[in-house]
Amino acid sequence: MSRRVLSAALIGAVPLTLMAAPAAEAGHRPLRLLGEQIVPNALSYEGTVVGGLSSIDFDPRTGEYALICDDRSALNPARFYTAKFSLDAKGLGPVTFTGTKPLLRPDGTTYPPLAKNDPAQPPNMQTIDPEELRVDPWTGRYVWSQEGERSAAARIDPSIREAERDGSYVRDLPIPANEKMTETTGPRQNLALEGLTYAGFGSLVASSAEGPLLQDGPEANTTSGALSRITLQSRFGPVLAQYAYPQEKVFASPNPPGAFATTGISSLLAVDQADPTRYLVMERSFVTGVGNKVRIYEIDTKGATNVLKTPSLADAKKVKPVKKRLLADLADFKLSTVDNVEGMTWGPRLPNGERSLVLVSDNNFSATQVTQFIALAVPSERL
Repeated sequence: MSRRVLSAALIGAVPLTLMAAPAAEAGHRPLRLLGEQIVPNALSYEGTVVGGLSSIDFDPRTGEYALICDDRSALNPARFYTAKFSLDAKGLGPVTFTGTKPLLRPDGTTYPPLAKNDPAQPPNMQTIDPEELRVDPWTGRYVWSQEGERSAAARIDPSIREAERDGSYVRDLPIPANEKMTETTGPRQNLALEGLTYAGFGSLVASSAEGPLLQDGPEANTTSGALSRITLQSRFGPVLAQYAYPQEKVFASPNPPGAFATTGISSLLAVDQADPTRYLVMERSFVTGVGNKVRIYEIDTKGATNVLKTPSLADAKKVKPVKKRLLADLADFKLSTVDNVEGMTWGPRLPNGERSLVLVSDNNFSATQVTQFIALAVPSERL
């Protein structure tokens, strides 16, 4: 969603083995940077423009990765890609795209761009804003989130949808009533459903709103954080719980004053499929004139208040949010740049027991941004 101006000098070949030097918690080893790869800007693949990669997920059936594209059918029909690359203790290898398919409506057609949206059509036939895609660990199908639309052009609820591996529509999962868009409640424009992950051995689906709902108070700014919501539901549909997530303050003031600045949850990932309470949360921020800050937190929902039936977090008297601790700040690693990183997934476990964590950036189809793949090594004792 955010945009950042980068020097053209940052775009090019990237070393495969770069080491990080973040401060470690007492008694714990720091995360290490395994490597980084930059995909050529405006890369053409099977008649599409590669870019806007808003999520990544490892597919154990193929050993490849699935990535959603947030093109709202403006350049090419809304779609996803598959890709492969080597990843081991020696580093991260070049990215090779292996396939792409459009996401399809129930009638088998592609989604229209916003300019050609027909509000008279059923919601699942209208334009979409794709954000995160996960591989269903039970069936191998794809489940994906989209942010909907809140503007003068249209008001479309966000959604979580399931698709076959060829992109064909299967179903919509229900979303809680408080995440539907009314005049005064529901998600803000471009701050709706982004994060999505399976948990509980695949029996649960967790999702996160990028920013606070209208009824839950103002967005985060340079002096105050905000509360957004994480929702837990059965893979079969019923919504089970919702938790308040405390977002950080915006990390810097924009230049010039009053220019665009934002922060929010861009990705959600279960720490362990066996544990339905622990997740990684990616907070992605952008400040005009300053740039991006991307931090990854570990959170735990144990002991947090179930706010599913709480009308407003801003007005609630007693709400205990999830517990969170910082796992990584990408500014601590020797990267060529920290671009608009939006997606994360677990990669293969390394021979020394470390887990690999793979990240991807959304270049917004901008010539001044990059499509960036990053691999980190996470020591086992950190999680």
